[in-house]
Amino acid sequence: MDARAHLFTVRLWLEELGSGRREPRGQVRYAADGRTRYFRDWQTLIAFLERVLAAAASGQGADGAGTEGPCGQGTEPQPTRGG
Repeated sequence: MDARAHLFTVRLWLEELGSGRREPRGQVRYAADGRTRYFRDWQTLIAFLERVLAAAASGQGADGAGTEGPCGQGTEPQPTRGG
């Protein structure tokens, strides 16, 4: 992969909360190493992107592979619906 280019996949969906309420949810995955982050707000998505890109720019590579939970609070489960 070109060192100046980075590939991410982003999934977005509305989670049913009951009583007709829905909440936006999302998942971002860094294709180079598979790091995954679940989020409920844009700030969390942006923070993940900035952290990955800063690590890549400094030559540090992955700063912890695997799945990260929302705001560092553990792993959020996969969505219950197909999507």
